[in-house]
Amino acid sequence: MTQAREPFLRLRGIRKQFGSFAALRDIRLDVQQGEFVCFLGPSGCGKTTLLRIIAGLEVQSAGTIHQAGRDISALAPARRDYGIVFQSYALFPNLTIFDNVAYGLVNRHAGRDAIAARVAELLRLIGLPEAGDKYPSQLSGGEQQRIALARALATSPGLLLLDEPLSALDAIVRVHLRQEIRALQQRLGVTTIMVTHDQEEALSMADRIVVMNHGVIDQIGTPMEIYRDPASPFVADFVGRVNMLAATVESAGRVRIGARSVACASCNAPAGRKVRAYLRPEDIVARPIAAGDPNTVAGDPNVIDAKIEKIEFLGSYCLVRVAAEGLEGQPLTVYLSLNFLAEQGLQAGSPLRLRILAERMRVFDA
Repeated sequence: MTQAREPFLRLRGIRKQFGSFAALRDIRLDVQQGEFVCFLGPSGCGKTTLLRIIAGLEVQSAGTIHQAGRDISALAPARRDYGIVFQSYALFPNLTIFDNVAYGLVNRHAGRDAIAARVAELLRLIGLPEAGDKYPSQLSGGEQQRIALARALATSPGLLLLDEPLSALDAIVRVHLRQEIRALQQRLGVTTIMVTHDQEEALSMADRIVVMNHGVIDQIGTPMEIYRDPASPFVADFVGRVNMLAATVESAGRVRIGARSVACASCNAPAGRKVRAYLRPEDIVARPIAAGDPNTVAGDPNVIDAKIEKIEFLGSYCLVRVAAEGLEGQPLTVYLSLNFLAEQGLQAGSPLRLRILAERMRVFDA
């Protein structure tokens, strides 16, 4: 019998009260050695408070934290084994880049040669080997954030904490830097927790995502699990785009949306229950209706005729809003490639034939 692996970081029963306001309620979480975990959620959900509690910058009202088998629940930040990168970089403006990166090593009384070698190694690692003599004001925002990352890694911490490290950067820099951070984390194997409200950031970087809302964890899973199999209406709506449709359960595996009876593989609620059906835009397959096509497709309840109402250009693909027959005014959005729209000559008013993928629809109580 294989013994379960002991987590590198274990949180049990973490609560945080600010007066009568409960910022965190009974948080339980295990993080494995070398894992990259994202805390994802809207502003005010408790994700930054939880990160600060792990760092010792906030004190939990209840609960315990163990790191590498050691109880750190009541330890001061300086006695915990982590490096941290903040949204605002928090570099010392009066120190050179070399001295910023070396700061933690100097405080640990490392030797001069060891410090010089370690700083040079880290500056090479982040792609800024010649930056040592410069000051933070001489670097771009993306370069400053790389320096902040190097400083956090200088002492070889067991845990790396990232508090929305990319949110102050513009979009192109943000995409490049998130790829670099992820590649660096995998190369070093350092256990990492990142706070973000950006779902694309979490989906592209994390091994697992912790989705938080109102001080509780709604779901923990891989990016694919979170996106394809949301555990709650909040997760379905917050992570990615989704169609949300009022429906009534007809029987196991079937719901009625407006006047249409539609197959839904995940539906096992009692008949007559009011529900909401959630469907991603890419889970609706669309094709143009050619001249001579029959008006209906017999035997497939999930095939619906529709008309394009609006096309939202998003670059290589478009978000297309359609009015579907029998849904009683509930609009649907589908993804169509720009090339497909151009090749088929589709525009507002064009007819489409839709097939709803029964296995992809998720149903929750209304």
